[in-house]
Amino acid sequence: MWIWEPSDEWTRSTNVWRFIQRLGLGSREEFLRFSTAQPEAFWAELVREIRLEWFEPYQQVLDTSRGVEWARWFTGGRLNIVHNCLDRHVVGPARANPAIVWEGENGDSREISFGELAARVNALARHLLSLGIQPGDRVAMCMPMTPDVVAILYACLKLGLVAVPIFAGFGAGAIAARLADSGARCVFTAEHLERRGKRLALAEKVRQAATRAPSVEHIITDCAGQPGEPIATASLDSETPALLLYTSGTTGMAKGCVHTHAGALVQTAKEIYLAFDHRDADRFFWLSDIGWMMGPWTILGNHHFGGTIFIYDGAPDFPAPGGSGMDRLWQMLERHRITTFGMSPTAIRTLMHGSDPARYDLSALRLLGSSGEPWDESSYMWFFENVGRRRAPIINISGGTEIIGCFLFPLPIQPLKPCTLGSPAPGMAAVVLDDAGQPVAPGVTGYLACTAPAPSMTRGVWGRPDRYIETYWSKWPNASPNIWFHGDWASVDEDGCWFLHGRADESMNVSGRKVGPGEVEDALLEHPGVAEAAVIGVPDEIKGEAIVGFVVPKPGESADSLWLDAVARTVVDSLGPPFRPRAVHAVIELPKTQSGKIVRRLIRQAYLGHELGDVSTVQNPAALDSFGKLYSSGNPE
Repeated sequence: MWIWEPSDEWTRSTNVWRFIQRLGLGSREEFLRFSTAQPEAFWAELVREIRLEWFEPYQQVLDTSRGVEWARWFTGGRLNIVHNCLDRHVVGPARANPAIVWEGENGDSREISFGELAARVNALARHLLSLGIQPGDRVAMCMPMTPDVVAILYACLKLGLVAVPIFAGFGAGAIAARLADSGARCVFTAEHLERRGKRLALAEKVRQAATRAPSVEHIITDCAGQPGEPIATASLDSETPALLLYTSGTTGMAKGCVHTHAGALVQTAKEIYLAFDHRDADRFFWLSDIGWMMGPWTILGNHHFGGTIFIYDGAPDFPAPGGSGMDRLWQMLERHRITTFGMSPTAIRTLMHGSDPARYDLSALRLLGSSGEPWDESSYMWFFENVGRRRAPIINISGGTEIIGCFLFPLPIQPLKPCTLGSPAPGMAAVVLDDAGQPVAPGVTGYLACTAPAPSMTRGVWGRPDRYIETYWSKWPNASPNIWFHGDWASVDEDGCWFLHGRADESMNVSGRKVGPGEVEDALLEHPGVAEAAVIGVPDEIKGEAIVGFVVPKPGESADSLWLDAVARTVVDSLGPPFRPRAVHAVIELPKTQSGKIVRRLIRQAYLGHELGDVSTVQNPAALDSFGKLYSSGNPE
């Protein structure tokens, strides 16, 4: 069922169509084929199309001499994200244009021009230099969503430092783990975070976390910096790391994904330009946080073109002064004349039963966006009909922190079905494969994979090259060259429309935030009465997926409801309130393989009452018998 089709006039007005015409190609399909069949030519043409500026031109688009897993891009070139996203706009007519429009939960709002932002960035860069921070050092930021996060990010990149954004809603344990793993010398934070009218201590939590991160030398809560003469923007090799973004894996510590100045900028700018059809007058708002990929993605992709981003610091359903909480987002879209608005399916499921977008003038909206998790059709259609008024297409994107961008998105010149992600993004050789690494038939669900490198793929897992290869390049060991395994279930229908169906690995997607079972299990094990722990993700009507934990109490522990509640609170203390398990159950033992690995997949199937299938690898299959009985106790009618 096609729900949106572009008119000829709409198509001819888009950036992607003009790009297709400049390349001498005749259709979207031909353009996509060119982008993957001739990747070096495509990426060279894209860099030219988005007007990326180099201090020194690159000599070679792609170098795979060390293998596709360690591909290097735009070799020999020198550039800096800050030159492209800030400096060049300050010396041109965009200097007075708003770089940021901000609104706080209490109703305060302000605009910051590119010129004002540049002054803030220079002051912060000067302060970092005074602390002795050197190129390549990691600088973390655990901040509310204020204009300061943009200034801190650019100050780091300007000097050749590696920025490490950390979600401010994490507990002290998760913050400490990321500070320690990254080796951050410095962390920016704020004394307080405001949510739902309450002031929550943030700097205190960061200070507590820093006691477990010996590399941290400075905790900065004053983001004013040191005014003075402008600091020179560093000329950096295209492969210089710019960002260290953390994403959860199925075991142990979250993975630090390394993104470069050239790769991160080219990918984010490509997506804002082609998928979201950037226009000079756009005001771009993605409901996200600097600690998640979509925060840096929004900033870099839009500012490359001198575009205006809107930032909101607060809960999306908390009332503005004199207004309804459930309508807060629609009020802001109207008040600030937002043209492009993106959010997660979870946020829509939260708002669709209590808010009324029809009361507001949303005529400025041209495009909608979504990311983070699979849609269900009813909430997708509510977003399309009530917010987009059936005229603004939903650009449903999917990729990940590992590529600071998208494997899949619909171009704004193609018709849409409910929930679709369109097709592989230009330049991204995405495929759907079975267990043997062979393409699946139309309508069959398989693994989302990528058969060729792309500029923004992580340059490894920070400090763990072995884990990088094992996680992303080892699913099909006999493939030549190796194939990237992304960890999502996907399918393609008979009309060529792509869809996602959740995680194929064991990581969980809670309200659009991916978290690995290992990190949650480690938090449960912090309770002194827990001997073993396992967690799974289960379907949740609002969040998409909720966490359920299973713990084996130590001898002598009385696993009553108060004790189980205390165990659940250890997750809140370590990871933050968003990751509190929906239920925690005490069990006598956990099912394991002969080698001692917990079989989470079978636990989930038993808990949800699904057919177990082959359990021959389980050392103690009888342990699975009790899990199905626990479901009703954790999910009362």
